[in-house]
Amino acid sequence: MSPHRDPRCSDATWELDVSEPNDATFDIVILGGGSGGYAAALRAAQLDLSVALIEKGKLGGTCLHNGCIPTKALLHAAEIADQTRESEQFGVKAELVGIDMAAVNSYKDGVVSRLYKGLQGLVGSAKNITFVAGAGRLVGRNVVEVDGKRYTGRNIVLASGSYAKSLPGLEIDGERIITSDHALTLDRVPSSAIVLGGGVIGVEFASVWKSFGVDVTIIEALPRLVAAEDEESSKALERAFRKRKINFKVGKPFEKVEKTESGVKVTIAGGETVEAELLLVAVGRGPNTANLGYEEQGVKMDRGYVLTDERLRTSVPNVYAVGDIVPGLQLAHRGFQQGIFIAEEIAGQNPAVIDEAGIPRVTYSDPELASVGVTEAKAKEQYGADKIKTHNYNLGGNGKSQILKTAGFVKLVRVEDGPVVGVHMVGARVGELIGEAQLIYNWEAYPAEVAQLIHAHPTQTEALGEAHLALAGKPLHAHA
Repeated sequence: MSPHRDPRCSDATWELDVSEPNDATFDIVILGGGSGGYAAALRAAQLDLSVALIEKGKLGGTCLHNGCIPTKALLHAAEIADQTRESEQFGVKAELVGIDMAAVNSYKDGVVSRLYKGLQGLVGSAKNITFVAGAGRLVGRNVVEVDGKRYTGRNIVLASGSYAKSLPGLEIDGERIITSDHALTLDRVPSSAIVLGGGVIGVEFASVWKSFGVDVTIIEALPRLVAAEDEESSKALERAFRKRKINFKVGKPFEKVEKTESGVKVTIAGGETVEAELLLVAVGRGPNTANLGYEEQGVKMDRGYVLTDERLRTSVPNVYAVGDIVPGLQLAHRGFQQGIFIAEEIAGQNPAVIDEAGIPRVTYSDPELASVGVTEAKAKEQYGADKIKTHNYNLGGNGKSQILKTAGFVKLVRVEDGPVVGVHMVGARVGELIGEAQLIYNWEAYPAEVAQLIHAHPTQTEALGEAHLALAGKPLHAHA
């Protein structure tokens, strides 16, 4: 297989070339084979750097095996369930008999397996990469030890990933009180579930389970769901969830959980209780850095996170960090791009610094939320309220959205007489629009520049064009 072959196109079975030299020296030693680690390895190999890639679990890390890919497979199965249930509104007679979780899991696992084999092929075919299976630990400023063997790197990349967090006093038992890891392997559809946490992970699982017929309640301590998103996006999601009869309680911190004969009982602020068959703890992910020797070797940390500068350099010379262990967005594509950046930095190519606000963000619930850049509130804080203009284009005016029977909007945030600094979207499939949106933000486009681009009809991308037409002062299918 060519090292440039897309792993999504491969069903081949590869044996990784695992060699175990003692005290071997490499240009780069990478601790962690997730999105950031393997991207750094592949790009470094392209640049003729020698790499030792160390991974204690499966190549691909959380995203491939316990995160992005399997959850989105479940979300697609949920979408099929809803389409079947609601098919008569499109003139198609169909009946949803039920959810076969064994078959759903087989479909999900098949997707993961094919991608995993493809990734093994990419790494296995790269002549400059030595894959080391095992748990690594930083034992010197340029040395990682795995099962008694030492790998010395002229440069070290820390890419050890994250784990599903819990709260103090909340014990995960894997049966009634579970994390997203357990939720991905459930062999049944629960009758009811409480989701503790209304961020991305929480609302995605709530959306899946509701589509599967589960009675769901989300409990969130913050004042709104997906609180990191623009406030209008949060409100739109909340309206959609009310319509779908997904219960949620915001501004209600968790107090305690008790096991009952039939499941769990959760007490929230004010003494209110909610009961269900199981509790999903979805309060975010923590940095997987404990007992890996980072602090002992002088790497500066903050609450378990590795501190870096904008070029991803830690406090120790020639030691870099990437992905979920670096403060900021915990997204696979962020780690992936950071891995490429580090490889090019080490190779002396002086890559452009990654703008964190320019990283696209998608919540794959029903409806989807997608955004890039800053929120309206952040823009006003950053540039001054009098310098910010916004436009909200309702998808009711978009033909393809009407065909899909979806509701939502495209919201633009711009600096007056300046570029678009935020794009926020809600609706079915808007995650597929984020590619153009991130180009608009990252290339600092002005509304008039985007307005002159031609968008195919009928597509949802027209909504981006129409929103920019309106913000440029020449609305057609929208009010000014």
